[in-house]
Amino acid sequence: MKTAILVDGGFYRKRAQIMIGDRTSTERAEELSSYCRRHLNKKNQGKHELYRIFYYDCPPMNKKIYHPFLKKQIDFSKTDLHIWMCEFLDELKKKRKFALRMGKLADAQAYYTIRPNTVKKICNRKVTIEDLREDDFMIDVDQKGVDMKIGLDIASMAYKRQVDQIVLISGDSDFVSAAKLARREGIDFVLDPLGAPIKPDLFEHIDGLRTCDNIYKSK
Repeated sequence: MKTAILVDGGFYRKRAQIMIGDRTSTERAEELSSYCRRHLNKKNQGKHELYRIFYYDCPPMNKKIYHPFLKKQIDFSKTDLHIWMCEFLDELKKKRKFALRMGKLADAQAYYTIRPNTVKKICNRKVTIEDLREDDFMIDVDQKGVDMKIGLDIASMAYKRQVDQIVLISGDSDFVSAAKLARREGIDFVLDPLGAPIKPDLFEHIDGLRTCDNIYKSK
């Protein structure tokens, strides 16, 4: 059975950081590569042949954004996150069987906002505006083109019969239409949410649910 593995990069990076912790760009790239290949070995099903690992993400932002708490412009091109992300993407490009599908950040509309949990505390009068710290703010920026590229690749592989199975590593429900299309074309569609909960009605649109490492199920 020939298998394609699709990775929602933003979801994977955030989930891995929460469940495993911070790692260098090289370590995270190797971690992702090793994890994906665990999907090729299933008990009682033999070894699957890897078609390709598709990684979907956006290049890091490199513009300046005004920070309302610090009252100054933050140059994202000089941040540690920008450097780490560039190195991480370069490491993935070197990996065998990896194909990067890059979208774009809507950085023209990017801005700093107060984190949702902090807003709740303010509304519940547990903290005041004067109690706010730098960590209470987060950058808000949307990705463009990532979900569309995932859907197009799923449809293309299904119609061309390039694979027998698609494994999607994601926690998003926007893939449902593409998953239904793939299943109608006879593709075995497996979702890996890395241990995160999914909506009950999603089960009817996939052929299987599988997370390969118990560390993602521990919290």
